[in-house]
Amino acid sequence: MPTVHDLAIRLESYLSPEKIARVKRAYFYAEQAHEGQMRRSGERYITHPLAVANILSEMHMDHHSLMAAMLHDVIEDTAVSKAAIAEQFGEGVAELVDGVSKLTHLEFESKLEEQAENFQKMVLAMSKDIRVILVKLADRLHNMRTMGAMPPEKKRRKSRETLEIYAPIALRLGINDLRVELENLAFDNMYPLRSRRIKSAMKKQLGSRKASIENIQEALTQRLTDEGIDALVTGRQKHLYSIYNKMREKRKSLNEILDVYAFRITTDSVDSCYRILGVIHNFYKPIPNRFKDYIAVPKTNGYQSLHTTLIAANGVPIEIQIRTNEMEEMANYGIAAHWLYKTDETQSTQTHARARRWVKNLLEMQERAGDSMEFIENVKIDLFPDEIYVFTPKGEIMEMAKGATPVDFAYAVHTDVGNTCVGCLINRKLAPLSQPLSSGDSIKIISAPGAKPNPAWLNFVTTAKARSNIRHFLTNIEQKEALALGKKMLDNQLHSFDKSWGDFSEQQIDSVLEGFGLQTLEQLYEDIGTGHRAVYIVARRLMELVADKAVGNDHSSMTIKGTEGLLIQYGKCCRPIPGDAIVGVMSKGQGMVVHIESCRNIAEIRYNTERCVPLHWDKSMEGEFMVDLRVDLRNSRGVLASVANAVSLADANIESIQMMDIDATTSRLDLTVSVTSRVHLARVIRRLHGLSSVAKIERK
Repeated sequence: MPTVHDLAIRLESYLSPEKIARVKRAYFYAEQAHEGQMRRSGERYITHPLAVANILSEMHMDHHSLMAAMLHDVIEDTAVSKAAIAEQFGEGVAELVDGVSKLTHLEFESKLEEQAENFQKMVLAMSKDIRVILVKLADRLHNMRTMGAMPPEKKRRKSRETLEIYAPIALRLGINDLRVELENLAFDNMYPLRSRRIKSAMKKQLGSRKASIENIQEALTQRLTDEGIDALVTGRQKHLYSIYNKMREKRKSLNEILDVYAFRITTDSVDSCYRILGVIHNFYKPIPNRFKDYIAVPKTNGYQSLHTTLIAANGVPIEIQIRTNEMEEMANYGIAAHWLYKTDETQSTQTHARARRWVKNLLEMQERAGDSMEFIENVKIDLFPDEIYVFTPKGEIMEMAKGATPVDFAYAVHTDVGNTCVGCLINRKLAPLSQPLSSGDSIKIISAPGAKPNPAWLNFVTTAKARSNIRHFLTNIEQKEALALGKKMLDNQLHSFDKSWGDFSEQQIDSVLEGFGLQTLEQLYEDIGTGHRAVYIVARRLMELVADKAVGNDHSSMTIKGTEGLLIQYGKCCRPIPGDAIVGVMSKGQGMVVHIESCRNIAEIRYNTERCVPLHWDKSMEGEFMVDLRVDLRNSRGVLASVANAVSLADANIESIQMMDIDATTSRLDLTVSVTSRVHLARVIRRLHGLSSVAKIERK
């Protein structure tokens, strides 16, 4: 079992004696705090913090991180407080420890909910200092290494959490070695039988093809030496979970995946990387469309490398990665390889900036998400990006998830740009906001002051940031619109009783609010506007307090202007248009749905004053409305074209059309046309009646 003295010897390679002494002091403090505590395996508890610190030392993490690793369970599992740690080791270490500390024993609705809450705390901690996540990842890695003593159900739950949350974060931060081990350990604990079978097959394959690997390795090394290039060629073995995922996603057999030989070539400079690429493409035949240049365009997490696939002399495919020694270190240790705190604190690497940007986006999502479960779903979408690269109008490269649309791009630029987006140019041509972007596209967003997000955007946006911002904006808009609609409805109803708010005392209004269990008039208006409370009942309750007039069933008609927003919708069953006699039906939580008075769907509740509100159209009402028409016509050549032409001549558009045969000579057309009013509809119908083939027209 490694001791703190073994750790101190390892730290001598990159830390000063003074800093090593502080790490040892943190160890002895934690050892005393955890005295008498044991792990499930029977070992002393202090072995866990020491192991976490050892993992971090392999990444050459700074002394503050190592001290936090030693102390990370002290606040939760012992009587030591954050203030005591701050007093002993400084505020910085105390903040790190507090960030890493797990949530205390709270009651959650489910284990998934617990995972979501834990992750939120972690993200908040990362916002202050990203070293927190590195300590947390090391903590999780050691827990995964020592899961043997845990019950099977807990093993599976922790493994799933690791695959869904921790391994993707390690990937995002570019810490490949740690990610691979996390994935393999989690896979081994979740699917032990599958893991054993893949391991066994890999062992057999390795034995049978060892000679081929050595021959290819020697041939590549010799060719590079002949060209005067100093480089190291090594065989690369795919890891268990990666093989399993490829089998599942690409539906390939184990032999098909293991038949691909993999090599890595490391050299001293970027120039040498491209020279090596040219040499091996001349040496072996490259497979088309299997080359990726992550040096010119690095991945979001800072990963850089050239990837190519070739056909070797014996006909087997070989995958090759070419990178510099620095890129190799970056690929294995990610953000920890260029750690901000190991150099001048005013200097920040590109990788660190990328990670910071990602964390900032997570925080924005957390603020906008309705609850922890929505947040965790958003984060999981964001953790698995299949990335594309697009250009801003100024030529800057932006990484986006595959399938992202211009709206996603607009929100990636800035929340305000997304909120006021009205159109876009893709490669200098007007394009729909729903069009998926491709790598290499140049996007310019057209925005307008006062523009608002469209609810329909939620049907096609792919990034979590866009989705959470749109939802957040629409929730606020709905609340304001519900309040305005509710006030308008209640004022209207009181007016029908010849009353206004000035006729009621403050005590009477408070009495009604108390009766409904509400505190403010705004809450009452919102309840009415969203359909949770009937306006007629509220008005009657107020009238009963001033019993100077008999309360009848009077209802004055309310005006519809078409600018009420999200909480007034038009019934798709009867499709009302300006000029129709209409009635509003309050739907719980949905607001008001406008129907034609004679609509069959509301026949049973038509005279229910609690749910139905009389309405009339404003004279200045403008806009396009859908109307369903049924047209019976005699079959003749070009009949569809003549119908379309007649509708067009009436200045209307056909939104959808369906045709069916009634008999050998007659067909039926079901049309949906857009009109502005009943007068406009009458013009459309007159035009259609003017066609000799039309036998009958009716509005559905």
